[in-house]
Amino acid sequence: MQPIFVMELSKIKYHILALAIIVFWGVSFVNTKVLLDHHLTPTEIFIYRSVVAYLGLVAWSRFKVRVYCLRDEALMALLGLLGGTCYFIFENTALKLTLVTDVAILVSLNSLFTTLLAAIFLKEERFTWIKLVGSLIAFGGVGMLTFADGFVWGDGLLGDILAILAAAVWAVYSIILKRINKRCAIIDITRKVFFYGVLFALPLMPFEGPMHLEALSTPVVAANLVFLSLVCSMLAFFVWGEVTVRLGAILTANYLYLSPVISVIAAWIFYGETIGVVGLIGCALVLVGIIMVEKR
Repeated sequence: MQPIFVMELSKIKYHILALAIIVFWGVSFVNTKVLLDHHLTPTEIFIYRSVVAYLGLVAWSRFKVRVYCLRDEALMALLGLLGGTCYFIFENTALKLTLVTDVAILVSLNSLFTTLLAAIFLKEERFTWIKLVGSLIAFGGVGMLTFADGFVWGDGLLGDILAILAAAVWAVYSIILKRINKRCAIIDITRKVFFYGVLFALPLMPFEGPMHLEALSTPVVAANLVFLSLVCSMLAFFVWGEVTVRLGAILTANYLYLSPVISVIAAWIFYGETIGVVGLIGCALVLVGIIMVEKR
């Protein structure tokens, strides 16, 4: 039998990878906001970053594209619809309508949604009271961050609702990913998520007006798209899928509570959105909740 400390050390790298991806995703809210400020539409941003990420993964796979059985292809198409089209368009549109901090905080609700769904649908995910309490504490921290920044109800109500919907579809995406990864390679799943996501998004383009291809020549737009495409999409999705398999859907999802912490800091630096004492306490509760879920 392998010693316990060796088993724990083998998982450390996945914890580090999860934290790194969370930093990237936390900052990505600001990157998307920059692109929206340059008049790119929510669907347009998703299509650009997904196409680049897809081509990058195809090259990474040495242009070997594998076709699975009809059932698995249908599930990966569903993943593309949920984790690709719906999640990103909901999130991007929410960023257009309300504050960066509000969207980041509300999207982090996917951790709690995933915890509940995993306990119901995944037999291998043990549901314990300590995980429930830890998730609720982290959720309370997210709530404190929300009240510290202030909801933008009224004109921003639709943005808040879309951010919550993004959290819900990501939770379903995580559960389906956990199931299908038992039969399909994670790199194939990630690549097909972008492929099917773009297919489902293309019919929405006419409703948002013409594409802004001229903006792609702007250095700021190009740099933010490259970061979102290659780092936050191609690399992050692939690594996150592997981390989800290695650490479990519940624990991995609770790392997402750190995303609003990173987003709050990034929004303060780049957009002047401030956070007070209540917000700092909320950040601390988020960390405590994650630790509780990690401890068995």
